[in-house]
Amino acid sequence: MVAKNRILIVEDEPAVRFGIRDFLEFQGYEVDEAETCQDARHLFGNSRPDVVIADYMLPDGTALDLLPRLKEIDSEIPLLVLTGHGSIDLAVKAIKEGAEQFLTKPIEMSALQVILQRLLETQRKHHKDLASTSRRVRKAIDPFIGTSAAIRSLADQARKILTTESPILILGETGAGKGVLARWLHENSPRAEEAFVDLNCAGLSRELLETELFGHQKGAFTSATSSKQGLFEVAHRGTVFLDEVGDVDLQIQPKLLKVLEDNRFRRVGGVRDQQVDVRLIAATHQDLGQLVRQKKFRDDLYFRISTIPLSFPPLRNRIEDIPVVARYLLDKVSTDLSRGQIQLEDDCLKALQAYAWPGNVRELRNVIERAVLLSEGKSISLKDLNFEGHANVGAATLDSRLTLLELEKQHIQRVLDEERGRVEKAATRLGIPRSSLYQKLKKHQIALPKV
Repeated sequence: MVAKNRILIVEDEPAVRFGIRDFLEFQGYEVDEAETCQDARHLFGNSRPDVVIADYMLPDGTALDLLPRLKEIDSEIPLLVLTGHGSIDLAVKAIKEGAEQFLTKPIEMSALQVILQRLLETQRKHHKDLASTSRRVRKAIDPFIGTSAAIRSLADQARKILTTESPILILGETGAGKGVLARWLHENSPRAEEAFVDLNCAGLSRELLETELFGHQKGAFTSATSSKQGLFEVAHRGTVFLDEVGDVDLQIQPKLLKVLEDNRFRRVGGVRDQQVDVRLIAATHQDLGQLVRQKKFRDDLYFRISTIPLSFPPLRNRIEDIPVVARYLLDKVSTDLSRGQIQLEDDCLKALQAYAWPGNVRELRNVIERAVLLSEGKSISLKDLNFEGHANVGAATLDSRLTLLELEKQHIQRVLDEERGRVEKAATRLGIPRSSLYQKLKKHQIALPKV
């Protein structure tokens, strides 16, 4: 369940403070209370509220004294100033100093509720806008295209965990669709209206990765001329997706673990912990268990992020899905390129199924997009295909990474497709009795193609 919005009330008059608190709690907010500027700074740093409501006159200062201190900790959290002696000059000064609103007592609670809703919606939109500019734009596709047993099983597992708040680890080869699955999990979760922030950890230096994840304070290092929000701050109440998490530097891993266990982190160069509410989805093509044994990945972090593992099957293990995936991608690419409806000829589909796809769905999309760009008519023929690194596109490409069982399944599937599902002819070509072929179809969960 997503945490409630949190409001910090800074007010030294108990009757006023209790009245606002009771109203906000009835409206579904979580409320923290402080009576002084000092208490407010402490609570602000520890609880990370979404909005601060502060009386102008406090025992140890004013709201305008408090405002810059809070902005040093987090400049994005809005502050509302209350006063029993309002004036236009004071209101203008408060707004200039960075206050969002200046309200006079007694407070009209219905107006306060409208203001809070507007501020929170603006804040949510701001986070989503930041997230969209900080990540690589992905062309969203359905991660579960196909009818194979492998992809159906993955879809069933994914749907069962949509409401969980536990970290999810997506395992799979490069290009299989791990990022697409991560976005699908976010968009179908209770956090769907919040930000989705993704970062590929591969190839990033320790310093760059740390400041990207956790942000930095002004002056933390030579080029830090201003403070910077990290991705965990941007994703507050939303989802953080860390692709290739196996590449996270060992020195960064303890800070990542702290976020997962305590919902707290500290900016580079910062002296205060900040609190966030995020859901983590991680992905890797590596064997994290092996990295743990090699002391290249912390075992406590591994156990924490692998609470719910999902394995995305490689494309070569679901040959029967290749035609429908290819057609789906063709429709998407041709629409994006304003080419209208384009068909894949039968010999193209056979060639696509014969190829091993070391780059998985990402490579298939590249092949389809290249073919659309090179073709001139309303259909893609074999001559339009150009597999990455392979000149002879019509020949079956054997992948040395395939096991004998995987190779057998792939060959049976190909022969069946070529014989249009006629088992007797396929068995003759394969040199085995028809009864043996039926047994192998059952063992490999191969469905007979539709004629």
